[in-house]
Amino acid sequence: MLKIVSVLIGIGLASAIIAIRLKASHHPTNAKKIILPPFFMSTGFLMFTVPFTRVPWSEFFEALSIGVFFSLFLIITSKFEVRDHDIYLKRSKAFVFILVILVIIRTIMKIYFEQSITVPQLSGLFFTLAFGMILPWRIAMYIMYRRLEKQMTIDQRV
Repeated sequence: MLKIVSVLIGIGLASAIIAIRLKASHHPTNAKKIILPPFFMSTGFLMFTVPFTRVPWSEFFEALSIGVFFSLFLIITSKFEVRDHDIYLKRSKAFVFILVILVIIRTIMKIYFEQSITVPQLSGLFFTLAFGMILPWRIAMYIMYRRLEKQMTIDQRV
């Protein structure tokens, strides 16, 4: 029963992320909106202060590396556009598709690894994987945003 509930929670969170991302395309963005989520999320690493959530460093870096790999797909589908002198995140149908695929892969991995890793450790590993996805993605978005912002400034001078 716990496995089913955790899968449903994962699907619910993924749906919320999709809804938030689609809604974000209706409002201009700024550097703060892009870069703050990883900072807020980083407090989750405090879970590793509790001994039963700790994992070997090799597993930690594996989860982080997988997250960085998955972030490439999010980076590729994240684009900005200028509308009415503001910068907006461009909607991407591929983003929704990729996020759904990543949730499916994550769910399969979770079911597979639940047999050999405790739930608290697995939670820590999947948090690390998620952080490994979000940090490079947001850094790339920030760089893209700054380039577009700089281009807008140059265009306004001309």
